[in-house]
Amino acid sequence: MNTKQLENDFLKLIEAQKRVIYKVCYVYANDQEELNDLFQEVVLNLWKSFPRYRGDSQLSTWVYRISMNTCITFLRRSSSRPSTIPITSDVIGQFAAEEGKTNQLKELYSLINQLGKMERALILLWLEERSYQEMADILGISKNNVGVKLNRVKEKLKKMSNS
Repeated sequence: MNTKQLENDFLKLIEAQKRVIYKVCYVYANDQEELNDLFQEVVLNLWKSFPRYRGDSQLSTWVYRISMNTCITFLRRSSSRPSTIPITSDVIGQFAAEEGKTNQLKELYSLINQLGKMERALILLWLEERSYQEMADILGISKNNVGVKLNRVKEKLKKMSNS
């Protein structure tokens, strides 16, 4: 494949997966600037890996995995991270389909931000309506483990919302 075709295919991929990449980055970002930095870092890592994508998994699974791994690596490198991540109205506006859902989304993301890294990743994939098998492939855990962990995370979020 020539370079121009590779670039065109990659740009189409980014355009198609942009929303997913932003969602993953948002869960791990501390502010708008960090969100933009993470997005660029993910795109860079996708570009570096794109020529080696073999199609062993769905393209969306591959994008999720690289996005999450990039964000988690970034999080590990960052030494001074707050325990919660503030929600900005800009990002909420990107995800809210209706005006009335903004407050619910804000509360949900606030609770999700209090979860651990694996829990955040798992609930994000569940909210994206990914299958248990896709979640297992992305997170590198068994399909059964996905079910167990997901139920625990849901219960944890319920308890947190009632507090």
